[in-house]
This record gives sequence, C-alpha cells and structure tokens, in this order.
Amino acid sequence: MNCLRSPLAGLALTVGDRRVGAIYKDVAEPLATLVFGHGAGGDMHHRTMKAIAEAFSKVGIATLRFNFPFKEDGHARVDSKAVSEATVKAAVEFAAANYQTALFLGGHSFGGRMASHAMVDYELDVDGMILCSFPLHPRGKPSIARADHLASIGCPLLFLSGTRDALAEPDLLGSVVKAARAKLQWLETADHGYGILKRTRQRKDDVFDEMASHARDFVVSVTL
Repeated sequence: MNCLRSPLAGLALTVGDRRVGAIYKDVAEPLATLVFGHGAGGDMHHRTMKAIAEAFSKVGIATLRFNFPFKEDGHARVDSKAVSEATVKAAVEFAAANYQTALFLGGHSFGGRMASHAMVDYELDVDGMILCSFPLHPRGKPSIARADHLASIGCPLLFLSGTRDALAEPDLLGSVVKAARAKLQWLETADHGYGILKRTRQRKDDVFDEMASHARDFVVSVTL
C-alpha cells in the first residue's frame, strides 16, 4: 500500500490494484490521528464528514478520512465486506507510517461498522476506536446480530450515538456496549444523521462540538 497526491482528493490510497481518495485534516499540535470512514449514503466530502473533521480538529484530533471504492466509482451499492475491510486496513497503515501521533480508528455508520470488522479480522494496531452512529440494526428491525464481533476488539471503544437514532435502539445498544466493555455517550436529541430537536435540546453547543468534546475526553483517557 502506498499513497500518492491527487488533485481532487488531496491524497490517493492504493487498495489492491486501485486507488481511492483520502483527505488529511491536520492540527497544529495533535493529540491523536483518527482514521475515519464515511457512511453508506455519503462519501468523504459529505457535509457530515466535513463537520466531524472540523469539530474534532478544534479539540486537537487530526483526521484521515477516505472513500470506499463504491463511492469513488459513483455507485450506490456498498462494497463487499472484504473490500471494505481492505480499504480500512490501507488507511490505517498509511496513517501509522506517516503521522507520528496516537492512532485511533472509527467511522460514521457503515464506515464505523466496517472499521470494527477490520479491527477483528486484521488485528489492526490502534490505540482505540470511535464509532459514530453505529448502525446496530436496520430501521424498524431491532437486533444485535451486527454486534457479535465487537466483544473481540481488544482496544478501548467509544460509541457516540444520538438519542433518536432509529438504527440503534437504546436498550439494545446499551447491552452491546456493556458486553464489549466499551464507553457510550448519548448525543442529546440527535438522530442517525445528527439532526437535532432545537426546541427540546438542553445542551447549547452544536452537536458536532458535543461529539468532539466526548472524543477528546476519550482520547486523553486512553493516551494518558
């Protein structure tokens, strides 16, 4: 795996016999670098990905976000699990070789789910994981089948999930987090895509700043 400059994406990761775009959001004195994959409905340029990267940078967390091949090719159907995991692995290896910081892995929705599988199947060497809006089950079909592998992850885990996320029923996600010996922070009134209820939200800060605050506390606790 190597990485070349791309005029559109900034960076291009080599995954097998092809390349995918990547973007590194640097900070002056990073606490850590977070390798961060996108959800099934967006790509690394999606406004949610940009908002997360910007908020995290304000608290000292650099991010390397990247495209999965299906989005690089403009397709709607997600890649196979094997292809997705190989892409995550390539991104982690590049970050480890090029950024001299503590290294964390995560993603939004599909990106986080594939990152968690790559952690188990490739035994990736990272300090911790940050999983945002982990898609525990399809909408309207509560289940914990997608979480069977999480207890096998040996590094510290942080889940950031909205209290109105239709893809993570609270009691089920709570039981999964407990079984995985992980940490869970609820994002007040947020749904799966971080839409909030302004009238009933008690917190005054932006939801992405809320996420970043929790992420910073987690990174600090892991790297102390």
